[in-house]
Amino acid sequence: MRVKITSDSTCDLSQEIIEKYDIYVLPLYVSLGAETRRDGVEVSPEDIYSYVRETGKLPTTSAPNIGDYLDMFRKWRDEGFEVVHYCISGDFSSACQNAQMAAEEIGGVSVVDSRNLSTGQGLVVLYGAEMAQRGASADEIKRACDNMVDKVEASFVVDSIDYLYKGGRCSALAAFGANLLKLKPCIEVIDGKMKPTKKYRGNIDRVILSYVDDKLKDRTDIDTHRIFITHTACNPETVKLVSEKVKSYFGFDEIIETTAGCTVTSHCGPNTLGVLFIRK
Repeated sequence: MRVKITSDSTCDLSQEIIEKYDIYVLPLYVSLGAETRRDGVEVSPEDIYSYVRETGKLPTTSAPNIGDYLDMFRKWRDEGFEVVHYCISGDFSSACQNAQMAAEEIGGVSVVDSRNLSTGQGLVVLYGAEMAQRGASADEIKRACDNMVDKVEASFVVDSIDYLYKGGRCSALAAFGANLLKLKPCIEVIDGKMKPTKKYRGNIDRVILSYVDDKLKDRTDIDTHRIFITHTACNPETVKLVSEKVKSYFGFDEIIETTAGCTVTSHCGPNTLGVLFIRK
């Protein structure tokens, strides 16, 4: 039976990639005050920046409800597909739980908890999409993806912790100290959760290049098939330098630059950049 690959919008894959691999994307919801919009369809990261500037508040995000998943899964099942669906980490959102409940009701649907977000999730989606193009079954894709989620290395370096503070993810004292010292934290996805690790100091453009060195230098465990450079409104020249630095370390088959969507933007704010890849 044919396999349809679907994903929550948190995968941050570009429209070009979505079309290339024929992936169906289900949007999360983003609430800007009393107004709720669909992620990537009715709201963009630029809308979030504007909302924060004007109100001093962060938008909130919410998962697709069970009915949204039922409608999507039923559509593809009625067209004769088995479905493999990919969710943002179950520790970040109720999306995975809702998708699993809908999948049990519809049947013929496999749900993969990516244990990640952004293009960390996107790497798992593309792994499955390539298997589907090679003719793998839904069960084969599900098993393979479940086995590789722990091999995804996802991290971002953040220019300012103002968004993290507004979102309740650090104290006012920590925010004050970090801003006073011009600290730029690295946020890593570990065991399905976001955790601060190393702190950098200085100009964000130089910090980003130091972060890339730390992530890639002297590594022998990186799968060189694909790497994402994913960012939120970073200086284009800095992104170009990151790409050149990545090339200087490894001959990746694909180096893909993407702009992070509303989820990462809401958590981390502008001038955030990450390199995301799979370990061997």
